[in-house]
Amino acid sequence: MAKPIPPPELVLLTSPDWVDYELLDSGGGAKLERYGAYTFIRPEHQAVWQPALPPDKWKAAHAIFQATGEESGGRWQFNQPIEPSWTMQYKSLIFQAQASASRHIGIFPEQAAHWDWLGELVRTAGRPANVLNLFGYTGLATLAAAQAGAKVTHVDASKKAITWARHNQVLSGLEERPIRWLVDDVEKFVKRELRRGSQYDGLILDPPKFGRGPEGQVWEFFDALPGLLRDCRGLLSRQPLFIVITAYAIRASALSLYYPLGEMVAGLGGRLATGELALVERSASRLLSTAIFARWQAEAS
Repeated sequence: MAKPIPPPELVLLTSPDWVDYELLDSGGGAKLERYGAYTFIRPEHQAVWQPALPPDKWKAAHAIFQATGEESGGRWQFNQPIEPSWTMQYKSLIFQAQASASRHIGIFPEQAAHWDWLGELVRTAGRPANVLNLFGYTGLATLAAAQAGAKVTHVDASKKAITWARHNQVLSGLEERPIRWLVDDVEKFVKRELRRGSQYDGLILDPPKFGRGPEGQVWEFFDALPGLLRDCRGLLSRQPLFIVITAYAIRASALSLYYPLGEMVAGLGGRLATGELALVERSASRLLSTAIFARWQAEAS
């Protein structure tokens, strides 16, 4: 019988070191944020409390995203002109932001907690690290790992996202770092890597609730994730450093990530953690949960 996975202590991770981003306020089903010089209002279903700031502070926002459904569909209403794109910075990472066709800006600020964590694990490993980033989006986790000294393979089904990520690499001055950028279906890529015998010391997974691969392949989170994690187990090196999984916009507990990750790393020792990523308001210091996560790291040698 397999050793039971111990019950977790659910934790909240925040990212307090931002300068170019702030959650200014939230409430009434929305959030007011500052990305660089611009402020935006976007839907936030979890913000069921009342805003702390007066209405005039919200009305001064540069743009508001008018949602048309549960997912990211909708359109931007611009109250003041803004640049088509602008640069932002987190510590020594520099990257592009823009109000894209969806509600997204190109950055998930709460994930800075993961960037700091995995960067430190790579820097202190005392050996070269080979990292795989699946569903890598605009590449900030990839750049954090590469900046710390890792060789990184970054996979995303969106050519636009890969182009954006490569531009972020240039902005951050990391052109010479060993990053392999691939437009590919994640599940097919992982199975090919298994056949090749490829191995990785770190795995980053940020799967969407629903998505399509470059050839129309359908990804459904709850159906596809268990098989993907089983396949990813076969890609781990003999001395893996870390695994982190983050999930957005799904009706699930962090436990739905914690236990499959625990099964995946059975026998490896190390430490498991799970919980929520959260942003801290400037207005009232409330915590706004944005995602669930589970992560594992090897015991320090």
